[in-house]
Amino acid sequence: MPHLVILYTGQLDSEVNMTSLCRQMADAMLTVKDEEGKQVFPTGGTRVLAYPAPHYAVADGGAAGREAGGTGNYAFVYLNLRMGRGRSEAVQQRAGQTLLEVAKAFFAPVMAQRHIGITMQIDVGPEVFDAKHSNLHPLFNKV
Repeated sequence: MPHLVILYTGQLDSEVNMTSLCRQMADAMLTVKDEEGKQVFPTGGTRVLAYPAPHYAVADGGAAGREAGGTGNYAFVYLNLRMGRGRSEAVQQRAGQTLLEVAKAFFAPVMAQRHIGITMQIDVGPEVFDAKHSNLHPLFNKV
């Protein structure tokens, strides 16, 4: 953990490179520091996954967008970061703001052409079951 899951309306696949967004988000996650200046998210545990929704309904179906001079073909991006407990509220806010800024910059050219909504949420909570099996962490735990 942390895991960032991006759900988005599928028409964005023809307009943006979601793999690039995933990389930018992962890189941004690795820059987040705690109050002592330490990296918050472990490199080997950082995951960003993006899933297009081929079927969706957004807002009013496009009426207001067409009335405003657009196509009415709304897009939506939902970013959900799941992190383990133990980080301060300030760190959680810093992580959210960092990721939101990356998303805003990434989607700025698209927002100049169409109506798009972006939501960034962070979930922190008690795990009912939490198990990990990985040979990635040793790559980054070198002393």
